[in-house]
Amino acid sequence: MRMQPPLWQKLVGPLFYLLPWSDAIPLGFAEGGLFLQYPMLQPLILPAWPLIQLERSIPLGLGGLLLFLALFLGVVRNPEVPYFVRFNALQALLTSIALIVLSLGFRLVLAPLAAGSLLLGTLSSAVVIAVLAILVFALVECLRGREPDLPGISQAARMQLY
Repeated sequence: MRMQPPLWQKLVGPLFYLLPWSDAIPLGFAEGGLFLQYPMLQPLILPAWPLIQLERSIPLGLGGLLLFLALFLGVVRNPEVPYFVRFNALQALLTSIALIVLSLGFRLVLAPLAAGSLLLGTLSSAVVIAVLAILVFALVECLRGREPDLPGISQAARMQLY
């Protein structure tokens, strides 16, 4: 039986998942996106707002890269940081990378092909809902003191940390 992480780790762990959430938010504002169709959901953006502002405050669009490097080098690769915190940070970073690749694919492939169609808005909204589900799942699991098990991503995170 594993030891329960201390309360501070249970509270810090879910905060890392605001990074993929902040990356998913622009998809919700794509043509036909979730936040445009259902404006009452826009308050869901508020937890990620400080992170979005931090990323935007760094010139040349380097905010996201610098934040990624700070988390990766300062948290994930730091053996002084407890495993539970490092695991959640790395899992959030891997989720964010997958989301960025998916967003890029949407922009480069789907946007020219499906401009003005329902397909792009539907897929964008599905991704936003999936990332929101990951955020809520991670929050609940971290507060319970358990590692959020995201298929594929958790295995990759464990392989990097061991």
